[in-house]
Amino acid sequence: MAPIMRQLTDGRARHWRELRDGCVTAFGLSDTDCAEKIASGKARLDNRVQWAVSHMFQARLIERPRRGFAQLTRRGREVLDERGDEITPDYLLRFSEYRDFRSRTRAQGNGRGALPAATDAETPLENIADAVAEATSALHGELLKRIIEQPPEFLEKLALTLLNAMGYGDAAGSEHRGRSGDGGIDGAIRQDALGLNTVYLQAKRYTDAVVGRPDMQKFVGALHGVGADRGVFVTTSQFSQEARDYVERIPNRIVLIDGQRLAELMVQHDIGVQVKDTFVLKRIDEDFFDE
Repeated sequence: MAPIMRQLTDGRARHWRELRDGCVTAFGLSDTDCAEKIASGKARLDNRVQWAVSHMFQARLIERPRRGFAQLTRRGREVLDERGDEITPDYLLRFSEYRDFRSRTRAQGNGRGALPAATDAETPLENIADAVAEATSALHGELLKRIIEQPPEFLEKLALTLLNAMGYGDAAGSEHRGRSGDGGIDGAIRQDALGLNTVYLQAKRYTDAVVGRPDMQKFVGALHGVGADRGVFVTTSQFSQEARDYVERIPNRIVLIDGQRLAELMVQHDIGVQVKDTFVLKRIDEDFFDE
């Protein structure tokens, strides 16, 4: 981590490949070292550099101004001045953003806890599961960051696209309504040709603010205005407990999708993501040996 950060002290954004080349010099790596591969066929050095960048991004030591590039943050500069070469994943736990990242990773790993590097005590299957959980958790965080950087209508259209991918209507039957004077309805999805079964949508691109009960009451009022009894409320942040309790008590059918669930559904339905690596894990065919 420290050799990567030192390359960014001039304030410039650098591509990860340039950072990798700097690490070759910093560690005195040979051509043989650089050619070493992991199971997927990817260069181990490339993998190490990208994971280091990912962890430092989660701790907000660096930022990603554009695809493949990293830039040092003020926090990163302070950490580098304070710690020098002693920057490790354990040190990053002092930052709440990184702790949240690790908590999400543990939750997706069925509570076992995914470590930055697998231990010898873990089975190959556990190693793979931990690695996938950690990569997916990092991807969730980056997806939300990218969405928040876009204008509000991006989230509104994204929500329509996602619901279509989940089997609710299609693009032809989806209408984006997010504009001034929209009456609190950002989109509508007709699930039948006549529009007798329509799902209405509200989307809020929040960063720090939570969606509270007043927001839900306005949405329910908007649904009443169009004679609807069901809707989907999507946000990049979270819903307050009061908002969730309110939705549970009313007769309207309101589905709440917070930032974490939004990112999970995007990954599940391949919205805004693509497959990077595929691994095949094989086991003994017991039937073959029983013949």
